[in-house]
Amino acid sequence: MATKRDWLETGFDVLARDGARALTIERLCGELDLTKGSFYHHFKGMMGFKKDLLAHFEAEHTARFITAVESSGGHARTKLRRLLDLVLDDKNDSVEIAVRSWALQDTDVRAVQERVDRTRIDYLRVLWRDLGGPESDVAPMSQLLYLILIGAQQVIPPVSAPELRDIYKRALRLVPHEEADTP
Repeated sequence: MATKRDWLETGFDVLARDGARALTIERLCGELDLTKGSFYHHFKGMMGFKKDLLAHFEAEHTARFITAVESSGGHARTKLRRLLDLVLDDKNDSVEIAVRSWALQDTDVRAVQERVDRTRIDYLRVLWRDLGGPESDVAPMSQLLYLILIGAQQVIPPVSAPELRDIYKRALRLVPHEEADTP
């Protein structure tokens, strides 16, 4: 028997491979080789699945990273590097791209994507502010760091992780150097 997480991860796989239109009960059951009864054991129809899938997306692709960074502690510079490492080591770019694309077609998904984007940028704002530079740099720099990632995912072909690490290395030269833990 598949767990709820198995269904949700399969949903991400289908979404990433074939888009939102492919997210059907029949397709999900076929992917897992299970019956509709198993699906309904976990979800209240496709609307329930969609709601849970989006909550899972937000938890796994945003909250999990922030929690991991915060629990590891350290100064803002250390946290920022840790966040970049976690995000760049993650292999779910195709899910990010698929959800962003889905958000252009569905207002519920758009609302979640807006909240995810806002949460991510707000967290980058906190980190940048804690670095101690001018307050006037906080909003633009947090947006710049986020837009580098989104842009790198959207170009075809996407920017590779090593190339993106190099781009971030260059962007992080803009970090104020007033702290003791500079590299």
